[in-house]
Amino acid sequence: MGKTVKMWTGQGDRDDVIVPLKEEENAAHPIADRHYFEHWYFDARLDSGHTVVGFLQTSELVRRKPGVELHVYKPGGGKLSVAKTFPGSAVSASSERCDVRIGGNRCSSEFLPGALPVHRLFLREGDMEFDLTFTNTVPGWKPGVGQANYNEREFFAWVVPAPRARVSGTVRFGDTVLEARGIGYHDHNWGVGDMKRIIDYWYWGRVYTEDLTLLYACVMAREGYDLVTRPLMLARGDTVVLSSGEMELEAGERVFNAVANRDYPSWLRITIGDEVDLRLDVREAIDAHDFLADLPVVRSRPVKALVNRLLGRPGYFRFDSDFTLAVELDGERLAREGRTLHEMVALR
Repeated sequence: MGKTVKMWTGQGDRDDVIVPLKEEENAAHPIADRHYFEHWYFDARLDSGHTVVGFLQTSELVRRKPGVELHVYKPGGGKLSVAKTFPGSAVSASSERCDVRIGGNRCSSEFLPGALPVHRLFLREGDMEFDLTFTNTVPGWKPGVGQANYNEREFFAWVVPAPRARVSGTVRFGDTVLEARGIGYHDHNWGVGDMKRIIDYWYWGRVYTEDLTLLYACVMAREGYDLVTRPLMLARGDTVVLSSGEMELEAGERVFNAVANRDYPSWLRITIGDEVDLRLDVREAIDAHDFLADLPVVRSRPVKALVNRLLGRPGYFRFDSDFTLAVELDGERLAREGRTLHEMVALR
């Protein structure tokens, strides 16, 4: 898998002391570099069966433009999306706390003494509108120092202000208005670097059971960097009990997807010694995208074949999967199962 990025605060690749996230860590981190990027991500699995996803981006990862995205995955299949870019003059973002405005869209966070954080999201573009409140049920978390350094200049930061939250509010698309109730998640990324050149692929996802919350990511850098970042968080109830970079990942047989023009693993298995054993078996790819399809010049078959040979097959998947999870906590073995969503991004 390559050499693990050193980002942990304890002995080895884990955190011995898990410190709740601070308010300013969810604020803006602007950097005067043409390869700077930053975004705030929210999603919610609603009791209605819908999944909603919202982004605010002060500098998008690839095009470096400000923008917002709204996505709704319907329970019977199908996806609705709106994405809009903005000029820099339409953006304001506090460097002291989460308070981001892009056009008429906004996200903010409230940290009150003695209480878990509350996050608010308002997005309205096209015929879609999200007006949602995310009330944490698990404290905010970051893996180690929250930042993986690829060299003296280039890095990728990841903090999770809401690993698990109770969601309320409304979601509108077209003439449909949902009274939104469900489980939510919010994270925040920023950094410097041409990630198309640095990163080969990543897997990211999480599992919710009645009593357990598990988050994971596995980010593999390209040749020349020979680095892998593999953080995993486990919470029981409202307490984070494990923060580790010791994860091992196995991937199953490959399945080709014509929409993304590339393959994906039919299953993943994530383990940390005897402490964690998670298996994800893909039911279906509910979202697939060929990144090269965004470039009009490569849409013709001969040109696309040439570009695939030169650049690979960069693409995105969001999966609906069955999971089985076994964890050992304080000598007790716990087994859980269910369904979850997770993603794969390949940049070549």
